[in-house]
Amino acid sequence: MKVKEGFIVKKVIDDYVVVPVGDNFMDFSSIINLNETGAFLWQCMENDITEDELVNLLSKEYEVDASEVKDDVADFIESLKNAKLLSE
Repeated sequence: MKVKEGFIVKKVIDDYVVVPVGDNFMDFSSIINLNETGAFLWQCMENDITEDELVNLLSKEYEVDASEVKDDVADFIESLKNAKLLSE
């Protein structure tokens, strides 16, 4: 899975915002705010990646056990699906 093309993440002060670009420029329904962890996951998902790979990368980045972040990663992916930000 990977994030759709036509969306980028911009840092605004201490937050991150998913912003539509190109043909999606007027699609404001897909604008979402991300925290630092979400921005990290988004960056990882710019290339095709599995949920398990995301869990492993996140656990290494924040030096926590993979079991501690598994549900968070699943919730993040679900949020992106609901916002229609994942490519098919």
